[in-house]
Amino acid sequence: MGVFKAAIFDLDGTAANTLENLAFCANSVTKEYGIPPAETDRFRYFVGDGSRVQMQRLLTYAGRYNGPEDEPFLEEVFHRYLDFLSDHCADGVVPYKGVPELIKELSLRGINSAVFSNKPHKQACKVVSSIYPEGTFVSVLGQMDSYPRKPDPEGALRLADLMQAAPSECLYIGDTNTDMMTGKNAGMHTVGVLWGFRDREELEKAGADTIVSTPAEILDLL
Repeated sequence: MGVFKAAIFDLDGTAANTLENLAFCANSVTKEYGIPPAETDRFRYFVGDGSRVQMQRLLTYAGRYNGPEDEPFLEEVFHRYLDFLSDHCADGVVPYKGVPELIKELSLRGINSAVFSNKPHKQACKVVSSIYPEGTFVSVLGQMDSYPRKPDPEGALRLADLMQAAPSECLYIGDTNTDMMTGKNAGMHTVGVLWGFRDREELEKAGADTIVSTPAEILDLL
């Protein structure tokens, strides 16, 4: 195992337990359009590739998105969702057990941490600041128009550069195939976590370098 100088965490399903919140926010918006709520557990597979894709998957599941002809409706619902999310994105969100302790221990060992998320940037920052003390992360990077969303590695590479670490010196920690692809595209050591939204099979198929069941197991990589 190499020497690691930095760790990049996914947010939803990795650093923060947001499943209930994501379901609440999305279902609250679709309810305005007369769409019955989707089961919370469904959101494990709706999320991960950005908010617009999340809402497209939700509307597809509800039978309200069937292709390009429904793009105007998707755009309307998506922007309403962003408005609602701005006010409610941190409601009921908590860190996963053991993750704050992991980040603290990484810091004690001289390893900086950052967050890279496909959640819109302002909302990602708001969620992090609601559950972690200021200074926990060197940087929080959510989705913005100025760079492509995951699995493109540009954001991850920006964070590595900011933390003065080569890609090979970075742990990329996430719970989905998108995260594993992002880390691999960036040339980082990918760590798939089983406390999040997806399962071991998905992480294995995505080529995760390491799969862990608890945050403390990540310290074994050091």
